[in-house]
Amino acid sequence: MAYSNFIPSVWSESINRELERACVFVEDCNRQYEGEVSKKGDSVHILGVGKPTIKSLERENASGLIDDAEEIDDTSVIMNINQIRYFNYKVGDIDKAQAIGGLMDALSEETSEALANEIDKFIASMALETEVAKLNESATVVTKENILSLLDDAIQALQENDVNMANGVTVTVSPRFYKLFKQAYISNSTTNAEALKNGKVAMYGNVTVKLSNNVAKSDDGATDNIMIRTKRAIAFVNPLTHTEAYRPEKSFADAVKGYALFDGKVVRPNEIININVKYA
Repeated sequence: MAYSNFIPSVWSESINRELERACVFVEDCNRQYEGEVSKKGDSVHILGVGKPTIKSLERENASGLIDDAEEIDDTSVIMNINQIRYFNYKVGDIDKAQAIGGLMDALSEETSEALANEIDKFIASMALETEVAKLNESATVVTKENILSLLDDAIQALQENDVNMANGVTVTVSPRFYKLFKQAYISNSTTNAEALKNGKVAMYGNVTVKLSNNVAKSDDGATDNIMIRTKRAIAFVNPLTHTEAYRPEKSFADAVKGYALFDGKVVRPNEIININVKYA
């Protein structure tokens, strides 16, 4: 059969590689749990622990006695892996397609970009989760006159949550927000091609500014819900990307179908703020 030369592992590897380059929101997630899941329905237990109490010991305390050991509170969060996005389309005879320079590579790249867009939309939507604090109770009308103050307020909110800004914080903004940001703040945009593939456009102090069309919207599209967060705020796993070729029964063509399995969860809500804004 014509599709017998199709190598699914090669396609899956290519798609995964391109996903890494195309995703904007995903890049700033905690992915340490990815190796623990492999199929739909699996779940990950994410253990969180509190901070120990730091106490003073007086030098006059000759005996050196200290308090009994305290019990540190812990929290366990379960992340179920249930998100699936799939594709299924016909192509010309795969043997012929492989003979046409670049056609299969182009199809693989387009598939990767489409999957990356869907995954990024999912992560962006987590700005709307109930545990994510909004910068303001209702959306603020953002202008070039107040946009930097809004960013400063969001940074301050993270700092007041004991977030160490030196560890890296990212704000992912919409094109409309970025236009106002540029008008208010002149900075050196990155010229690093690798960074640009994941949306990086500027730095604001210790905060990396990224650009994406997938910023979550609410109020019938009137409000942008812009994330500012650490890489620990959202856990993300993408344990499986599957592809296969087949011959549709009612068609004289070959086809390719596949899916990406993934999920994400806000696991450190004190390290993420929703900068909820609207425009004049």
